[in-house]
Amino acid sequence: MKKLPVLLFVALAISCSEPSVTIPDPVCPEGGFIATNPMTYTDIPDNDVIRVGDDYYMVSTTMYFCPGAPIMHSRDLVHWRIVSYIYDLLEDDDVYSLRGGKDAYGAGQWATSLRYSDGVYYALFVANDQKKSYMYRTRDLVNGPWERTVFEDYFFHDPSLLFDDGRLWVVYGNGDLKLAELSPDGSRVISEPRVILNAPRRGMGLRAEGAHFYKIGEYYYIIEIDWPKRGIRQVTCWRSKSVDGPYESKEVLRGTLDGRSRDGIAQGPIVDTPAGDWYAIQFQDHGAVGRIPTLQPVSWEDGWPVMGYKGVPMQKVAVTLPEDTAGDYVWSSDDFSSDKLALVWQWNHRDPGDWSLTERPGWLRLRSHGQDTLSRALGTLTQRTVGPRCISEVLMDPSGLQPGSEAGICAFQSNSARIGVSVSQDGFRHIVIREGEKEVYRQPLDSPLVRLLIKYVFTPVEDGDQTDTARFFWSECSSADDGGGFDAGCAYEVAGVSEAAGAWSTKPSYCLQMTYTLDYFTGYRTGLYCLGAPSHADFDYFHQQVY
Repeated sequence: MKKLPVLLFVALAISCSEPSVTIPDPVCPEGGFIATNPMTYTDIPDNDVIRVGDDYYMVSTTMYFCPGAPIMHSRDLVHWRIVSYIYDLLEDDDVYSLRGGKDAYGAGQWATSLRYSDGVYYALFVANDQKKSYMYRTRDLVNGPWERTVFEDYFFHDPSLLFDDGRLWVVYGNGDLKLAELSPDGSRVISEPRVILNAPRRGMGLRAEGAHFYKIGEYYYIIEIDWPKRGIRQVTCWRSKSVDGPYESKEVLRGTLDGRSRDGIAQGPIVDTPAGDWYAIQFQDHGAVGRIPTLQPVSWEDGWPVMGYKGVPMQKVAVTLPEDTAGDYVWSSDDFSSDKLALVWQWNHRDPGDWSLTERPGWLRLRSHGQDTLSRALGTLTQRTVGPRCISEVLMDPSGLQPGSEAGICAFQSNSARIGVSVSQDGFRHIVIREGEKEVYRQPLDSPLVRLLIKYVFTPVEDGDQTDTARFFWSECSSADDGGGFDAGCAYEVAGVSEAAGAWSTKPSYCLQMTYTLDYFTGYRTGLYCLGAPSHADFDYFHQQVY
């Protein structure tokens, strides 16, 4: 998962060629179901998946968010539930404390390899901000504890682990893929890395990265992504009967979905079912929402794992497992009634430690830490947004805000915008909207409470919607019990345009054009924030709804 300049990504995507194949509708298998891609329309990139018995576990990249490296569980490969995180804080340093101008944006934990052997789970990844590799081990994926080893002198870019007859290998790299042997417990490097695969350069772009390493039957397989000249990202498989090679290659997936002609589907694992069927989970760059996972069937053709339908991605897939809709839990509404944060939440960088769910039961209290800008502020609590369109809404009590402070909700990425309550030095409160740090809207606030809402459109499904846009709404409220919300007929303001509940305006109003940028390298999230002078804000609920 090597970072490339934005202009290079654009140049690479201008010319796209896809196979022309008519894909038949899948037939629902007995005891199974038909799934529609994406599996979940949210940011779950660089995933790795393993099966242990009837259970599937997936790990994903979350970079600078903490806790990090989420572990998700599924019984059907489609519906996933966050059950734990590998770490709470990667390092207790200036980077994760946002001190001295340091941060982990676009860095942090990348492309974890997840494996299971003899009762132990292993997770290996790099952290680009630390320039190190980390190995974590546990016997309990849900409850931990995790034991960790830090490889100070090895940077295993996009690693993939393979347990093979008592030996532990790791393949990693970009372009030149390297092989190293680790001790059986994964705590030491016992053979120096050596190049086993030199991928050809096919014009500008990616060469062989995002490796996934397997031993299936008599072959060693390395499944990776590359970006050929005048093409789109694709999946290439290499195989050999010897771990050291030589390896031969075959293209096993190339194409796009959902009208995204520039966004090839590539990078991810393959995994089998107890009955012996195989599937691949490969992600697709999907604009501002992030990199979304797709499920593709795998057919073994002459010993090659060909994905999709004859190597072309499928929108609808027959899944030969019982459907388990109870597994969905990678985003959620929250009424803050628990004394613990729900697992769907992550902090921007480290947990500040001074928030509370108990000081005012039923409310989340966030405190400011003196920072005046969103990108440098600790204590911003985030959750994934969801496509094709979603709404994020909060009810906030700003009475704890002091002069010089601000709190509210934001569309969080490098190109951010936010709506909140700002308290001037003379003590007056105003609704403000800011794009970055530039104020674009201000209106006096007279009520004790306020509802704040962001409407996201990632893929338009109605006339008048625009791709990758966010619009900002607010409503005055007298109490937490006054009804309110879009379902109760309150009047909302959108940058000065009054709207009735449920009547989405097409009038000109403030609109953020969201852009997925590589300096942050994550999809847009909704964040709850509190900035400026020492103070606090209370949130009664967070509602997230796909519509």
